[in-house]
Amino acid sequence: MRQKALRYAILTVLAGLSIAANPAQAQTWPDKPITFVVPFAAGGGTDAFARPLAAQLDTQLGKRVLIENRAGAGGTVGASAASKAAPDGYTFFMGAAHHAIAPSLYPNLDYDIEKDFVAVALIARPPQVIVVNPDKVAAKTLAEFIAFNKANPGQLNYGSAGAGTTHHLAGELFKILTKTNLQHVPYRGAGPAMQDLIAGHVPVVFDGMGSSAAPIRAGQLRALAVAAPKRVAAFPDLPTAKEAGLPDFEVATWYGLFAPKNTPPAIVERMIKELRQAMQVAAIKEAWERNGSDVPDVTGPAFAKMVSDEVVRWRKVVKEANVKLD
Repeated sequence: MRQKALRYAILTVLAGLSIAANPAQAQTWPDKPITFVVPFAAGGGTDAFARPLAAQLDTQLGKRVLIENRAGAGGTVGASAASKAAPDGYTFFMGAAHHAIAPSLYPNLDYDIEKDFVAVALIARPPQVIVVNPDKVAAKTLAEFIAFNKANPGQLNYGSAGAGTTHHLAGELFKILTKTNLQHVPYRGAGPAMQDLIAGHVPVVFDGMGSSAAPIRAGQLRALAVAAPKRVAAFPDLPTAKEAGLPDFEVATWYGLFAPKNTPPAIVERMIKELRQAMQVAAIKEAWERNGSDVPDVTGPAFAKMVSDEVVRWRKVVKEANVKLD
């Protein structure tokens, strides 16, 4: 009994020391560069938000915040790697709406987005937009685009950021709602899909506004409609899908920061504090608006609940649409 009591006392003291150390650890953190794992190719929608944010955190923290692009399998390759990183506050994961879809499409994932990560903060939530190459698609309105696809079933391909991404499911939902047939062409991220769309190798992409905004402004792409309940401030002349005649087509992507499970709570709280400060900087606000997003303030448990709700929502969509991996 004495040995048990002694062991319990030692464990209690050690636990107390661990708890006491957390605030001190947060005060000295960071003392080396931090890595944000971005699970898509460079140049995509995730990068459009991750890179400006990392640059701002560089300034605030006085340490480099590095972007590591690890693309593949609809964002699950990078997520898997990030889930196994040391939980020391020096690796974070820039997840996306795609990671709430993945559990319904990849039955053998070696990570769980809800159990193997700590939800830190929602970073951005730009809507999806239907964009076409103007040299390959004559349609100038969504109605004309739908009419062409009905008259020419299977003639057009649509690109996506990868199988199982919101881009993919947006295309499949579009096909169901319009009773049309487009062939899916998955890429290793929105960046490569955008490059091929601009080059004319694929005629249409259902994309996040974050990676489409710049080429739309440059006249390289034609936007037909935004899949949001209201128009985007950065593109006030672009109609919503509902205004363009497709009322049930609403798809938004979102990007959020996660930490590996068991990352010290004090460091997570410090990161939340730094993120809130960063998101109020004028340059960040302007960049978010240019890319079609608001500046959200959804952190910690509230963000974790949002992720759980998204997993449930997309599970229903995958089942109803009978979406299969290519």
